[in-house]
Amino acid sequence: MSAVYIIAEAGVNHNGSVALARQLIDAARAAGADAVKFQTFKTEKILTRHTPMATYQQQNLGGGDSQFQMVKALELSYADFAELQQYARQVGIDFLSTPDDEDSLDFLVDQLQLPWIKIGSGEVSNLPFLRRIAAKQRPMILSTGMATLGEVERAVRLLREHNQQELLLLHCTTNYPCPPQEVNLRAMQTMQQAFRLRVGYSDHTLGCEVPVAAVALGAQVIEKHLTLDKGMTGPDHAASMAPDEFAQMVRQIRSIEQALGDGVKWPNPSEERIKPLVRRRIVAASALPAGTRLRLEDLCFKRADRGLYAEHVDSVVGRILLQPLVADDTIDWSLLSAV
Repeated sequence: MSAVYIIAEAGVNHNGSVALARQLIDAARAAGADAVKFQTFKTEKILTRHTPMATYQQQNLGGGDSQFQMVKALELSYADFAELQQYARQVGIDFLSTPDDEDSLDFLVDQLQLPWIKIGSGEVSNLPFLRRIAAKQRPMILSTGMATLGEVERAVRLLREHNQQELLLLHCTTNYPCPPQEVNLRAMQTMQQAFRLRVGYSDHTLGCEVPVAAVALGAQVIEKHLTLDKGMTGPDHAASMAPDEFAQMVRQIRSIEQALGDGVKWPNPSEERIKPLVRRRIVAASALPAGTRLRLEDLCFKRADRGLYAEHVDSVVGRILLQPLVADDTIDWSLLSAV
């Protein structure tokens, strides 16, 4: 990854439909995302049958069944994911998926050969699963929602003990949608300084201001939920971006990315063309006869198209004028004595 890597989080916004998942891949590609990401799981492996929904899930669904029943309806088969990966290759976008259980991890890494293992925020404290992930010897992206810095440190240490592949950290707030006052983007920079790892941001706010700001603060990966219709029934649609909004975010990120530059302070070629007409030059403040030993009060500093720049004033003061000048005449070395 060199440019900011933009992941369209399709997640479970396919509503359990492979056809809808294919449309999400198309939308991610058309919007300019680098990758489209899903979530791969076997419901029985990740939830008890009586686990209640999270508050945001109840709000987005208007109440309803248990979390188990909701998630089961969003489950795709491994064969479905193999088909979706192939389709993503055909349309020309990277395919990723977050494994939420050990069997799904084995499938995604061993069979689909995914280049990165994306680790969800809920697994930061799941030490047995982190060990299993690390053992796969693949580059890893770890989301850090709901975690303290100490918990992130523990996860990083465990992953690095068993895996020397790249580890990239995503700052995240696990709330859907996330209000701006809960984002705390500076925590992303804190993790970068603390762990000396590349960082990014997984966004759950509405709009694109926050992910764009994250890029300005150094995010090298941006993850954002994508839906075909924010009004669809499902836990994540309301906090997702429609395709046109996602495309706008991509354009803004690419613009900010260019604006960040290389960090070297230097004038651009366009500035070099403007500079001769904008920087102040040394000119005569009034009529001056030849033989005048120049004093600071004999000079003033104005824009002109020729003559010495104001930065040379200390070398000009004290020299003798070799020919007369009128007010606003510019001064160059040929008009001055050697000392």
